[in-house]
Amino acid sequence: MIKFQVSDAVAHITLNRADKRNALNPAMIADLRAALDRAANDEAVRVILLRGEGKDFCSGLDLKALASSDQVMDHFAAARLLVDLYLTMRRTPKPIIAAVHGRAIGGGCGLATASDLVLATDTAEFRYPEVNLGFIAAIVMAMLRRNVGEKRAFEIVGLGDSIPAAKAVELGLANHVFAESEFMAKSGDYAVKLAKKSGTALMLTKDLLYHMDGMTLEAAMHAGMYGNAIARMTPDARKGFDEFVRKA
Repeated sequence: MIKFQVSDAVAHITLNRADKRNALNPAMIADLRAALDRAANDEAVRVILLRGEGKDFCSGLDLKALASSDQVMDHFAAARLLVDLYLTMRRTPKPIIAAVHGRAIGGGCGLATASDLVLATDTAEFRYPEVNLGFIAAIVMAMLRRNVGEKRAFEIVGLGDSIPAAKAVELGLANHVFAESEFMAKSGDYAVKLAKKSGTALMLTKDLLYHMDGMTLEAAMHAGMYGNAIARMTPDARKGFDEFVRKA
């Protein structure tokens, strides 16, 4: 259910369930977590690029599975799988870029929100429609409110409306929009550009950024102080300092 390929220090991970619009079922979630672990442990990889096969990025959870049980513990187990996936994405030390085309719906939109960077085609749509089913976008709210703020997050999950790509950038759900005709090339180039940066610098940056959540300003600055000191002693930084001094 997952395609995996590495080129130019980028791990290309593709959701490969196009006939189901890449809907997330337990097998897909397990395969995706395994692919993320594989990329995290591959020294040749600096950046992860996540795509979807077919017409859509990801249509979210497989609703047939949701409707098939009336046992609360079954639903708890299914929800736990999604939580573990999103946390795996946040804990993966290498930057994850979601390249969104078509629709990113519900849990699929959550994949984009859990990623570190989001690129979208100019025709892409983002949507949390759970409220329209009498359901709530519960798990993703922890990340969404950090991306867009509380009032915008409430509107996004409270109305369940489709958000076009340009609006997603305005809200903070996405970073950049590219024309659909050149999306594969542009998103690939973006990932390669990021992968040319120091691998240790990218990992330390991601780790520090998310650990600052919930810290006071003083605590966050102290965490940055330690991160600064550690980063100075990495081989990449020593090389960069030496090159700068030689050119000065």
